[in-house]
Amino acid sequence: MNTYGSLRNGLLMKSFFTHLECTYCGKIHSSSEPQRLCVDCGKVLYPRYDLESARKIFTKEVLPYRQSNMWRYFEMMPILDEKNVVTLGEGFTPIFDMPSLGEKLGSSNLFLKDEGINPTASFKARGLSAAVSKAKELGLKRLTMPSAGNAAGAMSSYAARAGIDAYVFMPKDAPEANQVEVYFTGGDLNLIDGLISDAGIISRQKAGEMDLFDVSTLQEPYRVEGKKTMGYEIAEQFNWELPDAIIYPTGGGTGIVGMWKAFQEMEDLGWIDGSRPRMYAVQSDGCAPIVRAFENGDEFAEPWENANTFAAGIRVPGAIGDYLILGAIRESQGAALAVSDQDILSMMKTVASSEGMFICPEGAATAVALTQLMSRGSIGSDERVLLLNTGSGLKYLDLLRDTQSNLTGNTG
Repeated sequence: MNTYGSLRNGLLMKSFFTHLECTYCGKIHSSSEPQRLCVDCGKVLYPRYDLESARKIFTKEVLPYRQSNMWRYFEMMPILDEKNVVTLGEGFTPIFDMPSLGEKLGSSNLFLKDEGINPTASFKARGLSAAVSKAKELGLKRLTMPSAGNAAGAMSSYAARAGIDAYVFMPKDAPEANQVEVYFTGGDLNLIDGLISDAGIISRQKAGEMDLFDVSTLQEPYRVEGKKTMGYEIAEQFNWELPDAIIYPTGGGTGIVGMWKAFQEMEDLGWIDGSRPRMYAVQSDGCAPIVRAFENGDEFAEPWENANTFAAGIRVPGAIGDYLILGAIRESQGAALAVSDQDILSMMKTVASSEGMFICPEGAATAVALTQLMSRGSIGSDERVLLLNTGSGLKYLDLLRDTQSNLTGNTG
């Protein structure tokens, strides 16, 4: 039984994945063996597809007959054999109209895509479903990764489903829910002093020592393919007319570059025209390397020292895909901006009390950013704006309790 797709004209779905290409120097890499970064320049690799052939066969008209998860776009995914797909039903998360919040913020056309409804309660389920599926297809048996929280739970969960060993390196102050999630799904949890960047160093070291394959953000080619399905879904859910602006919380940035990749693929497939959204990257003012690089006109972002924010998912001092994030922002005529923890916490309550949605801190940061962008005149009150909520607020209860006490001075 095919549990995630459907038959098309009597034939099983066929991936048009062909090879890997360096996003910086253009070098072509084989997709038949495990790859991480470009062997020439050390930059990010992207899966590429035979879009000319796909355009003749893979049309958007087949999509309504497929099941509602991210594997409905199988032809544009890097798994060659459907039997290797490791799924928990991730993707095709709803987009909600936000009239009450919009009225409070002065936006008459406001929407939110809720990734907290995914398996493992965050958008990380998409990337790790794709990465673990490809690891299975390539015969990998032992994976490792650093994580600020949600990615760890997702990797451990999908690895468990695939029968693959998972090793996780996570800051000691990561959300408790993520630590518990890794433990119960059978991952080998290692808590370290420091940030995700420090965890990354240890993860790569252990990969060499223990013959593990490291699936760090954008340091292998396939997590981005799961994240890009958000772009396909946004287009489909908006009836193939993209919103005017997308506001996205940005740590490692896989989501923002993944959506930008999806928009290009859909243009090449003839599914959408060239009218893309302005892309806005949001970071915390306690950890804003992309914002600083954007404002300075830099191609790359220098690592942020002493990163500090309770929004664990955007507490990422340095991103290997920084040039891709900055490129998407600039090409779209968007921007990068920083918001405060105090405003994030306040906005979480505003969203919950207005719309009944308990979104994560990173998701609330997008609504704070919207208020800044509207006050600057960068976004008009009647423009169609999409906020991305990347996870459930329920995964942050310990951090929210501590942060609220620290910010309000209430220790009782």
